[in-house]
Amino acid sequence: MTATSTQIQLVNRPVGWPTADDFRTVTVEYGDLAPGQVRVVNEFVSVDPYMRGRMIDTRSYIPPFALDATMTGGAVGRVVETTVDELPVGTLVSHQYGWRDVVQEDADGFRALPEPPANAASSVYLGVLGMTGLTAYVGLLTIARMQPGDTVFISGAAGAVGTAAGQIAQLKGAKRVIGSAGTPEKVALLTERYGYDAAFDYKDDRSIREQLRDAAPDGIDVYFDNVGGEHLEAALDSFNDGGRAALCGAIAQYNSTTRTPGPSNMANIITRGLTLTGFTIGHYFDQAPAFRGEMGQWFADGKVVHDETVVDGIENSVDAFLGLMRGENVGKMVVRTGS
Repeated sequence: MTATSTQIQLVNRPVGWPTADDFRTVTVEYGDLAPGQVRVVNEFVSVDPYMRGRMIDTRSYIPPFALDATMTGGAVGRVVETTVDELPVGTLVSHQYGWRDVVQEDADGFRALPEPPANAASSVYLGVLGMTGLTAYVGLLTIARMQPGDTVFISGAAGAVGTAAGQIAQLKGAKRVIGSAGTPEKVALLTERYGYDAAFDYKDDRSIREQLRDAAPDGIDVYFDNVGGEHLEAALDSFNDGGRAALCGAIAQYNSTTRTPGPSNMANIITRGLTLTGFTIGHYFDQAPAFRGEMGQWFADGKVVHDETVVDGIENSVDAFLGLMRGENVGKMVVRTGS
């Protein structure tokens, strides 16, 4: 049986902020399945900040998107046709064939998932129970080696990774958890919904350094960095001796057309014995079973809350991505491609 797939392709390498003209929407016709293949109708696809880096042709931890080809990324969907017994029709799967509503590929590119918990959509496997949650878990506990009693600062705290990391820090016994966000409404969410002890608006007239000092008068022990730039500089000012940072993202410079200067206080790394470690989650998939066990139980027990910003329609994926880059999301940004 044939099928039609709507897909999003990259046609230009953006300079500065991407625009809708850098992408195009195409339709692809799939023929009958070959042996070993499955056909999946996606329910949700993920748009993520790291995808901006893949839109330029430069050395990185993952190859750039090819021009005039359909982009890829996390997605969840249902098997609707199959040639393999391991993935029968109706199976919920996760995969990396995002930016399209229907995909037909070899079965080894898909991982079967359990049905989502009650009152949760399958998109939860793209967020707090998926790669996003795993990133927060690994960055906080393995990279930054957070210990009970630590004071933790998380930048970009109202995003998908930040909201998960803040809650994990609390559940693991942090003494104080502090977050930054880009609007007063998001700041309020951090303390009222996600349990942060303190939060501040990094777009406020006061400097990030000053606001962080006020929020953490006794200094910080752990920094989870999603932003870079002035946030990293502020953390270097506030670190206690022996502080540890997990450098997860640098969204402040993703659309910059000039080189971003480094922090002016790098000497603090030496004088305070700090450890700053960058990481990408692809090197830590061995920790997924431990993560699924702990986070799955926390989620089932109602100890973890999550929010999503949902955009409907695969044809609106670019708008969702651009909105993400402008900070229009709370929690995980996903595109709902299924009914």
